[in-house]
Amino acid sequence: MTTVFVSIGSNIQRERHVRDGVQALRERFGELQLSTVYESEAVGFEGDPFYNLVAGFQTDASPAEVVAALRAIEDRFGRVRTGPRFSSRTLDIDLLLYGDAVFEQPVVIPRQEITRNAFVLLPLAELAPDTVHPLTGRTYAAMWADFDKAAQPLWPVAFPW
Repeated sequence: MTTVFVSIGSNIQRERHVRDGVQALRERFGELQLSTVYESEAVGFEGDPFYNLVAGFQTDASPAEVVAALRAIEDRFGRVRTGPRFSSRTLDIDLLLYGDAVFEQPVVIPRQEITRNAFVLLPLAELAPDTVHPLTGRTYAAMWADFDKAAQPLWPVAFPW
């Protein structure tokens, strides 16, 4: 079994789509470890604020199988893939880490957003503070401690599961 972490985000009917996405992940992968849900402004475009969190789980599925399952879940809940890369979305679920593996296909792992976006790094550091990033050699807690928090503020959400 491999430990996998995925990011989950939505800025269209946020509560509904985050809840539905988490339920679909449970149906496909079983027990999930969930971070706090955070609200953040859209990054890279003008849009409504997002709800974001990170989920961790164990799987025997290959990276390609995990990515295909994530895309299928996004599609099930109305993800539109036309238009600009950075845009509003019903549901965005991205593979962040697949164990301590480093690879570029079917997607780049570890996902570059880990080091660039507070809405990914903070919830990941919450779930796996002592886990070491396979490229930087630093723990996620240490990376979050050094992150410029003023540049990308986040607010915890009392999420109604």
